[in-house]
Amino acid sequence: MSLWGWILLASFVAYVTKFSGYLVPAHLLQNERMNYVAATLTIGLLASLTAMNAFSAGQTLALDARAGSLIVAAVALALRAPFLGVVIVGAVTAAALRAAGVAQ
Repeated sequence: MSLWGWILLASFVAYVTKFSGYLVPAHLLQNERMNYVAATLTIGLLASLTAMNAFSAGQTLALDARAGSLIVAAVALALRAPFLGVVIVGAVTAAALRAAGVAQ
């Protein structure tokens, strides 16, 4: 199958998946357990994406400036810094580590 065939197939599957959400009865979606599961899955997905972006380079494990900035940002969160401050501290840490040549 050509690339465009795969793209069309993936688009169709995404559309069918989204459309099937409209077929779920509303009382099932308003259940307290469903809200808990959805919130927990969201947190887990965000944590896994953050870990993959911070500790991987292609197919290998990488400990570089991204890992250092994530650790510093986690400390800032533990100290209850505002979100914007956490982002700035993480970015400054990554820039400083890259400028120092410690972690490329």
